[in-house]
Amino acid sequence: MDRARDYLPLAEACLGPSIWHYLQTGSSDASVTDKQNAFTTIRLIPRPLRNVQGGHTRLTLYGQELAHPLLLAPVSYQRLFHADGECASAMAASAQGGQMLVSSLASQPFAAIARASSTENLDDPGFQLPWFQLYWQGERERTARLLQRAAATGFSVVVLTVDAPIKRASLQLPDDVAAVNLENHPPPAPLSQAQSMVFDGWMKQAPTWDDVAWLRQQTQLPLLLKGILHPDDAEHVLALGCDGIVVSSHGGRVLDGAPTSLDVLPDIVQRIDGRMPILFDSGIRSGRDAFIALALGATAVLVGRPYLWGLTVGGALGVAHVIRLLRDELEMTMALTGCAQLGDIGHHCLIAR
Repeated sequence: MDRARDYLPLAEACLGPSIWHYLQTGSSDASVTDKQNAFTTIRLIPRPLRNVQGGHTRLTLYGQELAHPLLLAPVSYQRLFHADGECASAMAASAQGGQMLVSSLASQPFAAIARASSTENLDDPGFQLPWFQLYWQGERERTARLLQRAAATGFSVVVLTVDAPIKRASLQLPDDVAAVNLENHPPPAPLSQAQSMVFDGWMKQAPTWDDVAWLRQQTQLPLLLKGILHPDDAEHVLALGCDGIVVSSHGGRVLDGAPTSLDVLPDIVQRIDGRMPILFDSGIRSGRDAFIALALGATAVLVGRPYLWGLTVGGALGVAHVIRLLRDELEMTMALTGCAQLGDIGHHCLIAR
């Protein structure tokens, strides 16, 4: 297999229709198509004859030395796709010199995932355990307990997802797959006939800016907010003392008609002007896509569905192969555009159609 997308038909053949639909679809078919089309409207400018010998994709992010800027996005319930689940993904990310974001809805214990990620780095004193993606737990006390459990495991960065207070689940989980790290929530109080299920029910449990300010005081770990699509919100994140954002449309699963992450990335980058790292999520299918996001100002990118195709087909080896394929494509794109290091990538490499 020469490309990450070569795993797609093999993964579909391995999964039942309901799980495949859960993995591949967003809140609408158009939202997924829009993300992919956003990359195809951009052209790259070849720059031959540049000396790029000794080039590399290394970067330092939150004090961690990474071999490349391709992070594994947080994805729930990975044992749906392979029996080794999140442990396989963590092992692959570590083996490839990268990083993984572990979901609050992971289907394996935090401690097991941490152990799997460290097996390739036992002799590396600078090794950092995976990052932790935090879902708000409806109230501060439960959220704090979940954060404390993740921190006690050794997870090294916290990424609060803020754009999915209403999650439209389309899959009935098998009996042997669950969010094993979460507490059992008591059922919500019944609403009166005059109350709104949205405003008085779901949104009552969603975090606010005040909750973000409170959360910032609960941990000394780097804190990022995932799901930011507006420059004003990015500015507010910075003002609250947070350490970065993830520009993300949540895989197209939340709001129909929202802009793609790629559409809003340049405005957010311009507003922040280098004052904090900006990570990019949504629609990365190749190293070329990653290059475009980096050229538009992203510090690093999150890869979602492609690594799950690899996980489905080959477990940890499949994930590692997908990461390597994407990295090879990124390196080739860099070389052909005359970029020897990540810092050489910029707007000058692109032409928008």
